Amino acid sequence: MQIIDMRCRPAYLHDFFGKTPGTAEFDTARWLNRRVGTRGSDTHFTRSATHDGFIAEVKDAGLTKAVVVGRHTPAQHLPNDTIHQIVTSSSLLEGIGAVDPVLQGEKAALDEVERAINVLGLKGINLESGFGSPARHADDPVYFPLYELLTAMDTPLFLMSGPTTPDPRFNDPAAVGNIARQFPALKIAVYHGSWPNVQQIIGIAFRYENVSIIPDMYLFQPGTQNYVDAVNSFLSDQFLFGSSYPFRPIGQTIEDFQKIGFREEYLENLFSKNAMRLLKL
Repeated sequence: MQIIDMRCRPAYLHDFFGKTPGTAEFDTARWLNRRVGTRGSDTHFTRSATHDGFIAEVKDAGLTKAVVVGRHTPAQHLPNDTIHQIVTSSSLLEGIGAVDPVLQGEKAALDEVERAINVLGLKGINLESGFGSPARHADDPVYFPLYELLTAMDTPLFLMSGPTTPDPRFNDPAAVGNIARQFPALKIAVYHGSWPNVQQIIGIAFRYENVSIIPDMYLFQPGTQNYVDAVNSFLSDQFLFGSSYPFRPIGQTIEDFQKIGFREEYLENLFSKNAMRLLKL
């Protein structure tokens, strides 16, 4: 079975991912691995401190593709050129770019979207509005020109969510529903699956078929049986696999994903077909 990991980044990308032993960020990466249920070594990610090590991780896990995600926030910038450089090094990799229209300014951000997609060949744009300065909900009108452009370009929007949002009020799935309502042709994918607001994001995805959910490492936390029930009911075309490596081992996450209770006939959709359609692979 083909497997596309929708959130998979090497440790060498940034100290945040455990690049440098002996740092506070390295200790945080270890802590998060334990928190989300990593079995075995909580320093497994050190293998991806080099490019060759990262590719070996991807190959050994049996991935068809690993999607490396960019980031643009006041606190952390993973430039689109860096993502491009990484993913063009191997046919096993694809990339998602990132912009911040508030930080960059509207015109610069929109120009960067066009360059990231049309010139660099990245497959989507990641937005982390709750990490901005000031923090904003994703349905803030300041982002509407971005959504209009992505709709016109038939390019998916990836929204960061989850419990690591500095202010949990900005992890409210209602904003996703508002975007989906106002931009019905925009393809929206929600990283971290808005956990722990599981039932709410499922309700949004029920109402709006242009919303997809990627819980990645939070799929294995309390309360996520609702994700499984939703997939086995109506959500099998709107749910995608992600490991969130280096914060969870890729191979273990694949194994856990297969055992969590999804109906077998849906696994191909969840592991690859939905991702191929979203990214136009």
